[in-house]
Amino acid sequence: MQLSAVVRKEGKLYASWCPELDVASQGKSIESALENLKEAVKLYLEDEDAHPVEGVPLITTFEVAPGKASRPLRA
Repeated sequence: MQLSAVVRKEGKLYASWCPELDVASQGKSIESALENLKEAVKLYLEDEDAHPVEGVPLITTFEVAPGKASRPLRA
């Protein structure tokens, strides 16, 4: 089974997340965060109630300009 992983640095650790299953883990390096995520996913899938999401998620980026959020006009 091929799944996606999102990894980002959070303080001194790397957080890893599998969006298909909403399972997360962490590690001191990217490699250890991914290994820990694999182990967490294996444990998750051992649960008889686990239901993997079908298909591959679309992961992309977008940009937001800093500043005040626009507010809707009141009538």
